[in-house]
Amino acid sequence: MTTGVLVMAYGTPAGPDDVEAYYTHIRRGRPPTPEQLADLVRRYDALGGTSPMAERTRAQVRAIDEALQRIPDGGFVTELGQKHAAPFVEDGVAALAGAGVERIVGLVLAPHFSAGSVAQYHERAAATAAERGLPFIGIDSWHLLPELIDFQAAAVRESLATFPERTKVVFTAHSLPERVLEGDPYPDQLRRSAEATARAAGLATWAGWGLGWQSAGRTPEPWRGPDVLEIVRDLAGTGRADGLLVVPQGFTSDHLEVLYDLDVEAAAVAAEVGLAFGRTPVVNDDPAVMGALARTAADAAAGLRDRA
Repeated sequence: MTTGVLVMAYGTPAGPDDVEAYYTHIRRGRPPTPEQLADLVRRYDALGGTSPMAERTRAQVRAIDEALQRIPDGGFVTELGQKHAAPFVEDGVAALAGAGVERIVGLVLAPHFSAGSVAQYHERAAATAAERGLPFIGIDSWHLLPELIDFQAAAVRESLATFPERTKVVFTAHSLPERVLEGDPYPDQLRRSAEATARAAGLATWAGWGLGWQSAGRTPEPWRGPDVLEIVRDLAGTGRADGLLVVPQGFTSDHLEVLYDLDVEAAAVAAEVGLAFGRTPVVNDDPAVMGALARTAADAAAGLRDRA
């Protein structure tokens, strides 16, 4: 029996000419204002005109597929499906159906579950799979995957070796509106993965690390905080630390929210207030993590087969 593994990601513009269409898709068909578009273009320009996320995502899919092909008698076919850029989630399901798979496992390249993010990927994939008569199972989260925790803990230890002794470690993830987070497991999963990483890295409980948020949308409703920029200013203002190391635990590839929001914007604020600043690398296509994700998908496929 052949299993399709649909690896899902957020998506990014293919180039500068695609930014407006991409932004319009994120806004559910509502074109951005000229000011909103100019601000996003400015951010991409700071990265050279576009984000490396598309390349990084393709590398992740290749690494997961290569690991799946090494599983004896696995029978796996892997495709990419994205939320806001081609190939879309529906395109990925169609490609798997065309390849003759008998069931589909959905894996989102985001470790933590939220109804406002991961659940939406699965809903779209499941609906399209059902139209084609294919059973679908989605992997809700992998925030405590041992290989992920090991990767992040090693990155923390290595990075701290170059920082002042009084350095605060802050684990960040993409903020979401408070109304979305009511009763949602996202904040608790972020806390649990941060605790696991901090413990593995040997950080002092709370005294040496904390939780933060970043990249909140520009809407009038309240979004979860504190924002990482507020944390930078607060640490400098109170004198409780000489450095800040950010662990962007909610992100798995180099893209705008990491390369601009942290490496450019937050770093600039830290420089203004005299605080040493840096971040740990994200996993990108780390072989150990991608291999573990492949095994997770294979286990889900086995469970789906057993229920058939």
